[in-house]
Formats: sequence, structure tokens, C-alpha cells
Amino acid sequence: MPYRWTPEQITPLPRPHQDGEPLLRLDLWPHRSLKGKGFSAAIWLMFCGGLIPLVPFIGTIAFWVLLIFMMTALAALWTALRRSDRDRLREELLIWPNRLELTHWPAKGAALTWQANPYWLRLNLHPEAGKVEQYLTLKGGGPVETREVELGAFLSPEERQALCVEIQGVLNDLRNARNI
Repeated sequence: MPYRWTPEQITPLPRPHQDGEPLLRLDLWPHRSLKGKGFSAAIWLMFCGGLIPLVPFIGTIAFWVLLIFMMTALAALWTALRRSDRDRLREELLIWPNRLELTHWPAKGAALTWQANPYWLRLNLHPEAGKVEQYLTLKGGGPVETREVELGAFLSPEERQALCVEIQGVLNDLRNARNI
């Protein structure tokens, strides 16, 4: 799954080690089409495959002209794969006993931050919300913050459902711990 809880064991809720340190951290990122070895293999396959039609032209001027076009196509493939990688797009959810903070780093632009009290927070999973299937949102409650923000729009519908169940369990544990 393209998300990770820190610490990995989310139940029972861990206790903070230091003042100000969050109880839990959730990192979310979009699926990457090719990582490391897959990216290298695609580039090498394109390079070697592009050289095959050039073999009959070795030693002629046509070889150099065709090589320029082949290298241009290889550079375009490289650029397209790197641009689709979207390394910077990610989200981070930090959970304290009395505060929840969501930070979204878009592919372009500055980070966007949203905070709410976990006690008043409502987690909504909209089955058919138009934009994406199983649209997951967080809505701050209470007198101060009522804005609704999306969470993990780049995840698959099944991953958003699983994430909703996990976050709801954490919120229930926080509310129960507060009432004790």
C-alpha cells in the first residue's frame, strides 16, 4: 500500500516519548510507475532496441543523423517517465492526543496545512462523490474549524476504504482514551 504508519503498530495507541511529539504519523504517496531497476531497464531496452536499426548504417553519415533522432526519442522517454513519477506529491497526517494536522505537498507549489481537534473530527467516505470513487474526507468540527479536506485522492478506492477503517479506529481509541 502506498501509505505507512509510524510507529507501525497503531493499536494500542503509543505514548509520546517527548513533549510535542505526535502519537502517530501517517505518510501517503501516489503509486510510482517505475522505480529504480524498472526505470533503468526501460531506458536500456529503448537504447538497445534503438541501436538495432542503426547497425546497417554504421560508417555512413545516415548513421549519425539517425543516432541523433534515436537519442532525442530516448531523452523524451526519460523526461516523460521522470515527470510522471511525481516524487514531490505526498501527504502527511500527524496525530496528537489533542490535535490532528494534515500537510499536503502538491506536485507544484507550497505545502498546504490543515489542523483539527481529533475529538470533533468527522471522517467521511463518500461512495460516489464525482471526482473519485470512495472519496475520503476529513471535516473539523466544533466552533473553530469546519472546513472539509480530502485525504489520499491519489489512492485506489480499495486503499481509501482500508485507510478509512484504520483512521476511524485510531480516532475511536483517542476519543475513548480522552473519556477515561
